[in-house]
Amino acid sequence: MPDQPRQPPWSGPEGKRSYLITDHHGGPVSRLADATESIQLHMGSQLVEHALALLPGTPPSDLRYLAERLTEALRDALRIADSRGRRLDGMSQR
Repeated sequence: MPDQPRQPPWSGPEGKRSYLITDHHGGPVSRLADATESIQLHMGSQLVEHALALLPGTPPSDLRYLAERLTEALRDALRIADSRGRRLDGMSQR
């Protein structure tokens, strides 16, 4: 029996949400989504550490670049949190 639809850590065509329907055995696309989530969260963590070290005395142009990357990392983390939250809600309703 399939689990709840999962939003993978990437967008579908034209930036629209896409969903992955899988079972609890974890097929290849599900494993790719897990690996991608892990990489995105690790990169976000590294970016936060870099930002903390960079912020004092940083030129405005560097701050803009940093803000753009932090925004991307936050978007990825929120997509992952939303997807995992939906899956947890589905498990609690069983």
